[in-house]
Amino acid sequence: MKNIPIALIYSRLLIGFTIVLLSIFQVTHYTVLAIILLSVGLLTDVFDGIIARKLNISTEKLRRLDSSIDQIFFISVAVATYIQCPVFFKSNLAKLIVLGAFELSTYVLSYIKFKKEIATHSIGAKIWTLILFATLVEIMVHCEPIVLFELCLWIGLATRLEILAIVFTLKKWINDVPTIYHAVKLRQGKEIKRNKLFNG
Repeated sequence: MKNIPIALIYSRLLIGFTIVLLSIFQVTHYTVLAIILLSVGLLTDVFDGIIARKLNISTEKLRRLDSSIDQIFFISVAVATYIQCPVFFKSNLAKLIVLGAFELSTYVLSYIKFKKEIATHSIGAKIWTLILFATLVEIMVHCEPIVLFELCLWIGLATRLEILAIVFTLKKWINDVPTIYHAVKLRQGKEIKRNKLFNG
């Protein structure tokens, strides 16, 4: 039972690489298969943490691994989507570069300050993940932004700014910090309440 969270985390790595291979080889019904695999990947991301907390094995090492593989998973999906829909990426290159730079900056700041990657798993980041999922599905289907891309962009930037603020605020590296408000309380040496199902 205790291996289930780790298996779910690494399965996301396999799913991401599979989506890339399906895209490269232009398999029949790629879009349907990619959306199914993306959905399964999202579910593994939801349940690995929940199960780990239920089993009382939600360690710092596991949370860091979860964050790192999340990044690889979504980068893999983005690469596969680029192969299928290069025009979308070229048309929105500047916006994607800005968003990518903000995402990278959260990791750079965390490494500079704490010598560790971020693993805040903030509420805002979780909400953005759901919006990112929906946006990727929309792009996979239409190869162009219909409704969600601008929303995804601005919420992505806002949540990256919050993560930067959290990292700036914390005196020491801590995983699972729900919001900047909680980071301020931690800096003051106060205990914070976390949702047992989704944070900590």
